[in-house]
Amino acid sequence: MTAQVIFFHGGGERQDYEQDKNLVVSLKEQLGAAYFVHYPFLQNTGSADLGRREQITREILNSQDGVILVGHSLGASMLLACLSEKKIQRKIGGVFLMATPFWTGDEQWVRPFKLQPDFAEKMDPQVPLFFYHCQDDQEVPFVQLSKYRQKLPWAFYRQCSCGGHDFNNDLAIVAHDIKSLKNGAYIQRFSSDY
Repeated sequence: MTAQVIFFHGGGERQDYEQDKNLVVSLKEQLGAAYFVHYPFLQNTGSADLGRREQITREILNSQDGVILVGHSLGASMLLACLSEKKIQRKIGGVFLMATPFWTGDEQWVRPFKLQPDFAEKMDPQVPLFFYHCQDDQEVPFVQLSKYRQKLPWAFYRQCSCGGHDFNNDLAIVAHDIKSLKNGAYIQRFSSDY
C-alpha cells in the first residue's frame, strides 16, 4: 500500500506555493514510488483564519490513517498550531517541520500565527515529531529552533550547517527520516551537520 504524505507550503500566496514546489519535487524523488505526496495550495483568503488552520484540518481529515504531514516555514508553524488546537480524528504517522517560525509579539498581524501558551501539552508524544533548520537560514532565524527544543524536548531535531531557508531544495534528510518510520530507526533525537 502506498503511504500518503501531505506537504504544506510556506507563505500564503501563489508565488510561495510555486517556489516550494522545488521542495516537493525533491521529496518525491527521494521517497520514491512507495509514497504519494499530496501538495495542496493554502490560499490566503484574507479572513481571520490567516493561519489556515481550517484548510489544514480539512486536508488531514480527507487523508488516510497513518498520513505523514510535512510543513515548510509558515506552513510548518500553522500545521503545528492546527495539531495542538484542533481535535483531529485521524491517526498521524509522523510530523516533519522545516524552518519553522516561532511567532512572538503582540502585533495584530502576528496574533493569528501564534501558538497557544500550552501548545506543547496538547501534542501527542506518541506521534514522531521532527524539526529541521539550517544555520544559515536568512528568513527564519536559526535560534528559533532552540525555542521548540525547550518546549518539546521529546521531539527529534536536525540542524544543517548550510542550505538556507529552502534547504538548497534538497530534502534527502527529511525523506530519510520519513522512511525510517517503517523500522523505528530514528532513535537519535538531536543531530547536526547534515
